[in-house]
Amino acid sequence: MTARRVVAFGGGHGLSASLRALRHCAPELDLDITAVVTVGDDGGSSGRLRAERGGLPPGDLRQTLVALAGDHPATRRSAGLFQHRFAAVPAVVPPLGEADPAPAATDGSNPDPRDQGAGATASGAERASTRADGLAGHAVGNLVLCGLMEMLGDPVAALEHAGAMLGTVGRVLPMSRQPVGIEAQVRGVDPAAPDEVRTVRGQHQVAVTTGRVESLRLTPSAPPACAEVIEAIRAADWLIFGPGSWYTSVLPHLLVPQLADAIVSTSARRLVTLNLAAEKETLGLSVADHLAALHWYLPELKVDLVLADAKAVGDPEPVERAAESLGARLVLAPVAVTGGTPRHDPAALGAALVPVLGADR
Repeated sequence: MTARRVVAFGGGHGLSASLRALRHCAPELDLDITAVVTVGDDGGSSGRLRAERGGLPPGDLRQTLVALAGDHPATRRSAGLFQHRFAAVPAVVPPLGEADPAPAATDGSNPDPRDQGAGATASGAERASTRADGLAGHAVGNLVLCGLMEMLGDPVAALEHAGAMLGTVGRVLPMSRQPVGIEAQVRGVDPAAPDEVRTVRGQHQVAVTTGRVESLRLTPSAPPACAEVIEAIRAADWLIFGPGSWYTSVLPHLLVPQLADAIVSTSARRLVTLNLAAEKETLGLSVADHLAALHWYLPELKVDLVLADAKAVGDPEPVERAAESLGARLVLAPVAVTGGTPRHDPAALGAALVPVLGADR
């Protein structure tokens, strides 16, 4: 059987859920998986590294690599290391007036570089505080990716190397080699002024906004698409969008002009996997509205199938109409974990994807 080439778009937890489901399909369908990841994250560890070091924010890229990590015990352990996040270490403050002892010199050189310049006057408490703050909150994989990108000078080469370290069963690519900003026009950010529209800047702020997002844009408005992504789209059999944060993980791909052109012009079939519950950034949007947003930001987009959980959809008629407006057929399947938590079950989602991705045209 010829391998089916699948390109999945997203970022963060939604893309990871989709990739884990695809891994369940991979042995049966012989899938060749490429994951394309947004590069707009500016919160948490990724935001700190982006601000301090420049380059692409590594967090969503790390999550994607881990989702595709191999099953060998050594690679699973490496995947766990990538996910390990440093906790804050309580600062040990020496008693007032007590200096840090300097190590004895054995070769006649200055014994400790901390004794030079500003370091000579820094108190032990200040140094302890610096040590505690430096790594706290960072995921090991974020630091590894940041180091690889600096060392190799190319994020795609860095991701390929990291993928080899983790034995990934697919390829991870950034949607652009250039980080982007995400901005939204949001109505009702201030509850006291529910009709006022304000600009909310930054992926994190858009993701947690309590207002209604009315429009979305990237800065710069036309970032260069990763050339390897364009090649993967042209060679693909299937493109998969979602699940994930609609405004900050799914739609940004449609706002990169070169990506949008490739997505529209490819001969690949297109599948949209809908979320199980609204998030803060999409409060007020119905399930059908999520599909309408795809058309709003890329009117030329045609979709073949929309996959959704029947319980999350509720009345299927509006969703069916929204799917049909994109040229798609709605497929309902039980893809959520049991117990009511709005999370996709990788095995169940994978089982729903097998007949879809395996079907001939």
